[in-house]
Amino acid sequence: MTGRLEGRRIGFIGLGNMGAPMARHLQAAGAKLIVWNRGAQRLQDAVKDGMTATADPADLAAQVGAGVICLNLTNTDVVREIVFGQDGLHARLDPQALIIDFGTTGVPATRELAQQIPWVDAPVSGGQVGAEAATLSIMAGGSDEHFARALPILETVGKRVTHLGPAGSGQVTKLANQLIVAQTIDAVAQALRLAELAGVDPAAARQAMLGGFADSRILDLHGDRIVRRDFVAGGRAELQLKDVRLIWELAQAVGLDSPTLANSLDRWVEMVERRGLGELDHSGLFRLYE
Repeated sequence: MTGRLEGRRIGFIGLGNMGAPMARHLQAAGAKLIVWNRGAQRLQDAVKDGMTATADPADLAAQVGAGVICLNLTNTDVVREIVFGQDGLHARLDPQALIIDFGTTGVPATRELAQQIPWVDAPVSGGQVGAEAATLSIMAGGSDEHFARALPILETVGKRVTHLGPAGSGQVTKLANQLIVAQTIDAVAQALRLAELAGVDPAAARQAMLGGFADSRILDLHGDRIVRRDFVAGGRAELQLKDVRLIWELAQAVGLDSPTLANSLDRWVEMVERRGLGELDHSGLFRLYE
């Protein structure tokens, strides 16, 4: 990885649990990181790591010039605000600058943004563990030209990079991914609670299922969290609900009738909005069954 991005100036906005390690990987590959984050502590930590902080997104755009700016933000509204809001990127964005959106952003908004700005939607899967290890799966949408330009950056922070088609294709695939994730977390939570209620040690039941047909990353990682009742957030449940709502909107738009998706949406609304557990890790959906 060292030297792959030598001499390149890369902007990075959004230094949360996912963004901060991704920015560090880019820096380790030789890039000069220009960063901005809404929370001051994360920005201070980045400066200690040798990155250059900016006053606002507009200042970041000016310093990056015709280079690449990476976003790792929580939702579609925040992406719009960072790009077009007061002191946003658009105020000083070079027409040749490329934006890579690593977050999960609505499909219609992504397609609209890509009509105005060189844009690659590159949502990721693999969680904080994958971000720290640079083993993320990256689902990319954008023109061939823009994808080729983004590829060295994508390959620095991820292990599996797939170009899925024009702008928005990455977001569609990420939502398909999240449909599986949201419902599998629910299935694992129910399965382990079922074993527990029936008198079987859930830790032993999980071990027995690993390697069988029900094996998955979620049974492995989140199943372990559930057994230990460790719901300190890596991926917050409120963000999972945001994703499930985007899935629901896309399903409605394309005519997919899915009763299991409707049930999944209800489960996440129950956890986050009715029970106020949105700050827990999404594996904390188990709390609904205790």
